[in-house]
Amino acid sequence: MDILNQLVAGLTKEQVRFFKMYMKGGMAYEDRKDMTLFDYMRRNGGHYEDDKIAGKLYANGEKNSFYRLKNRLLRDIACSLTVQHFDEDELMHALRLLALVRFHFTRNNMRLAHFYLRKAENEALKIENLEMLDFIFGEYIKLSHEMVNINPEIYINRRKENREKMTQLRAMDDVLAMVSYRMKITQNFSSGKNPVIRLLEKTLKEFSADKKVLSSAALRFRMYHAVSHVLLQKRDYKALAEFLLKVHSDFEKENLFVRSNHDTKLQMLTYIVNALFKTGRYKESLFYAEKLLLGMNEFQRLHYDKYIFFYYNSLVINYSKSDHDKAISILEEMKQNSKIKSSAFYEMFIYLNLAVVFFDKQDYHRSIRNLSKLYLLEGYKNADKSLRFKIGLAEMMIRVELKDFDVLEYKLRLVKKDFKSLLDSKENQRERDMLEVIESFMVEGKGAKYRKAMNAAGRILNDKSMGESSDSEVLNYRNWLSEKVKSGSLKL
Repeated sequence: MDILNQLVAGLTKEQVRFFKMYMKGGMAYEDRKDMTLFDYMRRNGGHYEDDKIAGKLYANGEKNSFYRLKNRLLRDIACSLTVQHFDEDELMHALRLLALVRFHFTRNNMRLAHFYLRKAENEALKIENLEMLDFIFGEYIKLSHEMVNINPEIYINRRKENREKMTQLRAMDDVLAMVSYRMKITQNFSSGKNPVIRLLEKTLKEFSADKKVLSSAALRFRMYHAVSHVLLQKRDYKALAEFLLKVHSDFEKENLFVRSNHDTKLQMLTYIVNALFKTGRYKESLFYAEKLLLGMNEFQRLHYDKYIFFYYNSLVINYSKSDHDKAISILEEMKQNSKIKSSAFYEMFIYLNLAVVFFDKQDYHRSIRNLSKLYLLEGYKNADKSLRFKIGLAEMMIRVELKDFDVLEYKLRLVKKDFKSLLDSKENQRERDMLEVIESFMVEGKGAKYRKAMNAAGRILNDKSMGESSDSEVLNYRNWLSEKVKSGSLKL
């Protein structure tokens, strides 16, 4: 599906209606090629064929004319969306005002340019958009060449102060971006500590000492991002939960949550849900999951599509502890959601969690079937090596339950070969121990190799750092080994 077809397919009924009014302009358009193409795309969606509609519109097969038509339609839809939605978001509104500044400046209408520039400045100040303010101060300086009532020195100094803030914020934003990306591709199953976390802590310390930072709403939001990322990376969920609950309460009392930072509010609620879950506060976690859903429906469902996965995830993780069938039902429902399926990582989450929940239900055949489907996904192929390694270990644990020792033997060789570099790392001692234990199920007798495996099992069972370690496991090693010892399958 090309960009134009994707854009047309994603339009709401209201946007389609507005676009047709925008294009009509008081005139009939029944014979217009652009509208014929638009209607064809709306009707056919994923079954759209370029050649079919091109042949209908241009009998002579003139492809260049057809491509120009598509480009024009793409531009017109973009213009329509801009006109329809420009005042729904403070940033978009400010950008439109800046476009008017540029329009009047190029036509030498300096008073009008100045008028819209002041309005744009007010909007940028309201949302504390420092990048936009930098541009605006530059426009004031340009206007000062044409208007004597504008003192450039004022805006030169303001731009300098603003750039100092921008330098600080960009330093933090760069580090946060690296941390977020690393956490996203590993889905929090990374074998080691994120090396950029030390840089983030250093940056955070510098910010905390600056009183100007603490008095600015925008900078306080940046601080929230930084602290939450540090605690999340350290897996200090108890401290994270308390921190987030206080920040959320404070921000609500001070009315800091507005449309322009609504995305951050929803993100904060998502973090609260997950932190409460990690600390075993399941009822509270579900309570905040419903607050997340309420927030998703605010501002005409702004960011609803972005957070629908996280809402479902909130339900899945909590019900996986109390109601396996309900968790499975929610995961099956997620499979049908086109917004969720469009993300390779989210689709991977569905099948991985189905495998885990069926494992917990001791339905090992359905568990392995979902893992098999997982291996075929694009998200798995692009996932972090550490995550793929731990999925491989989870599969072998399921194979043990199924007594599928032929496949297990093959998988053991494959994992040892494909993930040798990870197995050689000190950080993966638990995984090396688990491989020895898993291999022991194929060892006849209770000789030295079996005793070595039992020692490995003992190390995992007696590991004092179990809480943090098990957090990065697909299937909990310690719980599984405990059941094996209890049932007599393993004799320590």
